[in-house]
Amino acid sequence: MTDLPLDQVRTLLAAVDEGTFEAAAEVLRVTPSAVSQRIKALEQRTGRVLLLRTKPVRLTASGEIVVRFGRQLARLEGDATAELGLADGAGPTPLPVAVNADSLATWFLPALTEVAERFDVCFDLHRDDQDHTTRLLREGLVMAAVTSSPEPVQGCSVRALGTMRYRAMATPGFVKRRLSDAPVRQLLADAPVIVFDRKDDLQDRFLRGLAPRRAPRGPRHHVPSSEAFVEAVAAGLGWGMVPDAQSAEHRAMGTLVDLAADRPVDVPLYWQQWRLDSPALAALAEAVAAVAARALGDPGR
Repeated sequence: MTDLPLDQVRTLLAAVDEGTFEAAAEVLRVTPSAVSQRIKALEQRTGRVLLLRTKPVRLTASGEIVVRFGRQLARLEGDATAELGLADGAGPTPLPVAVNADSLATWFLPALTEVAERFDVCFDLHRDDQDHTTRLLREGLVMAAVTSSPEPVQGCSVRALGTMRYRAMATPGFVKRRLSDAPVRQLLADAPVIVFDRKDDLQDRFLRGLAPRRAPRGPRHHVPSSEAFVEAVAAGLGWGMVPDAQSAEHRAMGTLVDLAADRPVDVPLYWQQWRLDSPALAALAEAVAAVAARALGDPGR
């Protein structure tokens, strides 16, 4: 695919990143018609439909291949110009990364800071559930991801980061109101619960282990923010699975209690990234692994 016109590949990347032809046109400083014509020309050159014209636009399987190629090319181009001292005025190179909300709220950001001080990059973070971030890798939307999957996406390498430990937490008042008339395993399925979003199955996973025969039937409050999730549990709105890093202070003060201290849920995390000879991407992998080792502990736990 080395003979693909770079302006057409860059236009496809812009359309995917911005979501619409109009937004891509603003970034590229061309007309929406020019964006459409370039992508159509690229599709004619490859003989494949690359993009579904929805809002936002969606890649086809063939489009994912071209986008991966384009991002790899852009990353290598940025590294080469930086090493040659030609990057002045070109602006930082985007480095798209997928990460789950709890990692982003607890341990992940220091790794980005370390890399940003050494390389002229700008991070484009995509937040998604750790069980779903590999989809963004496959689609070519990101170059690296924190994920719960040890199975490498095609063209990617994998390294273990460590384990996030979650505990079922609630306020003492919630326990008194909702969970004091019988053993927790009998009452919890009917109690109000906090979930991050409709992809979040940690609470259901915990319930399946605690009471396999009891299906969850309680009210479900969706709180799609890691920090607000903990605040909702601490406010007594419901119970929820809270990472140790976010519950430690509450447990120490007695504002949250562990509903089943002997039944934590461990979520192993992995770092997947494209196999690409990029100094910035390699430095990010090392920084993420180092920060994760301090925050998450032994990857083999």
